[in-house]
Amino acid sequence: MSSLQEKINTDLKDAMRAKDELRLSTLRLLKSDIQYELTKTGAATLTDDQVMAILKGNSKKRKETALEYRSAKREDLALKEEAEEKVIDSYLPPTLPEDEIKKVVSKVISELSPKGPGDTGKIMGKVMQELKGRNADGSLVSAVVKSMMPPAS
Repeated sequence: MSSLQEKINTDLKDAMRAKDELRLSTLRLLKSDIQYELTKTGAATLTDDQVMAILKGNSKKRKETALEYRSAKREDLALKEEAEEKVIDSYLPPTLPEDEIKKVVSKVISELSPKGPGDTGKIMGKVMQELKGRNADGSLVSAVVKSMMPPAS
């Protein structure tokens, strides 16, 4: 069992003892998603990277759902989603700042020497590979890559 998975299980028990309903329900959902992934893959355990991917996906879902609730004028539900997102984000490393992402993108662009916007996918793939295991917002990475790509030649 990965250390991150163990931490979630331990925190789940602590939330039960503390009767912290928000944390408890959020961690139960995470545990369920982890169990689903175990069943789907047939693996005995997940790596920290696999658990991190589950956490990132759940965090992103909460953020998107909160925006949808806000646009529907359901502030109460949006606040609940944001609170759940904060619980999930507490297990993720801090989000990379834009300047760190720019450094990685600049390095990859200098290595691969793209010819123009048609090579954006190749650059994105390499950048995301470089940022693996670090908490980088994919949409921010995409925007940085597009802004730093050379014009079509």
